[in-house]
Order: sequence, then structure tokens, then C-alpha cells
Amino acid sequence: MPDAAPPATMPAPQAAALERIARRMAGAAQAPWLHAEVARRMAERLSLIRRQPRSLVDWCSFDGASLDLLRQAYPGAHILCVETDARRLQRASAPAAPRWWRPRPKTASAPAIVSPQQLPAAQAELLWANMALHRAGDAPSLLRQWQQALAVEGFLMFSTLGPGSMPQLRRLYAQLGWPPAFAPFADMHDLGDLLMHSGFDDPVMDQEIVTLTWSDADALLRELRTLGGNAHASRFAGLRTPRWRQRLCAELQQLRGPDGRLRLDFELVYGHAFRVAARPRVAAQTTVSLQDMRAMVGAGRRGGGAR
Repeated sequence: MPDAAPPATMPAPQAAALERIARRMAGAAQAPWLHAEVARRMAERLSLIRRQPRSLVDWCSFDGASLDLLRQAYPGAHILCVETDARRLQRASAPAAPRWWRPRPKTASAPAIVSPQQLPAAQAELLWANMALHRAGDAPSLLRQWQQALAVEGFLMFSTLGPGSMPQLRRLYAQLGWPPAFAPFADMHDLGDLLMHSGFDDPVMDQEIVTLTWSDADALLRELRTLGGNAHASRFAGLRTPRWRQRLCAELQQLRGPDGRLRLDFELVYGHAFRVAARPRVAAQTTVSLQDMRAMVGAGRRGGGAR
């Protein structure tokens, strides 16, 4: 692990609210549209990496909407799909009902679907996590979990929402004197520091702003609901009334742009980093695990190599 001090505490959404959001999202019939669009944009960056991984982990596979893109990019790779929600895992693992009235289409073989606890350590050459980090209750623990799943010199690619997301909605709630509309998202510079502290090397962070528009407030709220919910510890207590929702829809008219459509900006943050061999600190007595020792010896034999 690096000698640098750990970064500042990351924003922590309320665990109970996150659980309710995960339970609701697990019942969705399809991944959010924005997740699929971010997956497409992130997949375009794979061409910048010369390595061709043979073993991949697709983290929160269903909501990440990335499996087809990963298969296209690495047709010969073995893919493990991880589902963190027990309901999603159970449903995804259930065998499909036979369809006697027409033949099954010829598709790629179904990937293995596992829980995080079933994921083998130090095996994946690529861990892909699309739009999952901002929904984690403990981002540092999740990054350490990803680092442990990667083989030495394996690489991580992830995307997440950044603090520049939905500033219009944040300002509207503040203007009305309401509690925050959503929990804060981590800054990409903090994430870069956290990657280094979690045992990753060469972190590269990037971001872009994407603007989504809707014809009316009901459509906007439906889309936001597919993306999650408010897990801020200081959010409104209890359920909101129909009258409050009517007022919210009326106030959202302030977000109309020159084209007459409601607008919200989303900051998309992309991260990429490598797992390096453990570098134990020099001390009077240094203890290194057998697994880390094997990794260091193996990395020394392979040499640096081009990434």
C-alpha cells in the first residue's frame, strides 16, 4: 500500500435509504437508459488499452448494461457477472422457462453470475463497473474489493456520477428551503486519491457533462426514479403527499430551456487504474502474505511490459 495518508472522508449516503433504492431498482425490467449510454461511451475508451484481457468481471452487470459491449470488445474472454443485490442475483440465476412454441435463438453462452463473496481473488484481468460506485454506501471498501479481485497488472474501468450532476435540481430545492434533493457525489480528484490509497497505480480520471431533456415534469421524475433516489441523511422524513408532488412538478417548470424542454445536467466521471504488485513498507520487521509474495515474484519475472 502507498505511504500517502488516506484521502478525506467520502460522502456517505444513508444505508437504509440505499437499501430501499436497491430493492426498488432490482425489480426493474431493464437497466436505466443513461446507464446504457454511459456504457457505450466508456466502451469507446477500450481501444486506448493495448491489453487483451482473458478474464473479465462485469460488476453490477444488469444495471451496468455493458455485457454485450464487453463481449464485442473481447469475444474470447471469460466473463463473470457480479450482482450485489440478492434479489437480482436470484432472478438472474434462475433458468429461463422453455418456449415450446418457437425455437430458441442462437445466442452467446450465458456468463456465470455470482455474488461478490463468490468472486475469486486476484484472478480478473479487467474489472468493469459501470455506474455502480455512486450507489455504494462505502466507496473505499468497494474500491478495495475491486482491487482484491484483480490480478496483478489487471486494470479497472469504472464510471460514476460526479458532483456536477443535477445542479439545477439542487439549486431549486435550496431556493425553496427544502432539504437536499440527493446525496452528494464524490469529486473525481478525491476518487483518484482513493484509488492510489486502495492499492491502484496510474489512475486516470476524466469527466464530461451530459444534458438530458424531458417534455414534462412527470417524465423527468420517472427517469430520475430509474436512476436511484434520495439517500441524503438530511432528506425529507417520511413520505411526501400528492399535494407536495404537485408543487414539485409546478416548480420544475423553472428548469425549461430555450427549446421549452425541462433540462438537467449530469456529470459523468470515468476512472481507469491498474493493480500493481504489493510494495511492503520497509520496517524493522515486515510481514508479507504468501499471496502477495507470489504476486511480486510473478510480476518480477514478467517485467514491466506495455500497458
